[in-house]
Amino acid sequence: MTTEPSSAEWRKSTYSGNGGNCVEIAFFDGGQVGVRDSKNPTGPALKFTPSEWSAFLSGVRDRQFDRP
Repeated sequence: MTTEPSSAEWRKSTYSGNGGNCVEIAFFDGGQVGVRDSKNPTGPALKFTPSEWSAFLSGVRDRQFDRP
């Protein structure tokens, strides 16, 4: 693992197609999770703590982010 976005192992969902409109995630030292735009791999990346990432995933699973 690493703490630097440029040397991280980024991956995207197997559900993603080849359209280029994807987000990628990487796992960093200390449990942080990085998120970036696959179209801009050298651009900025957001980093989340393990608890923030867990809360986000729980919200996705509970459909909290679905459009009304």
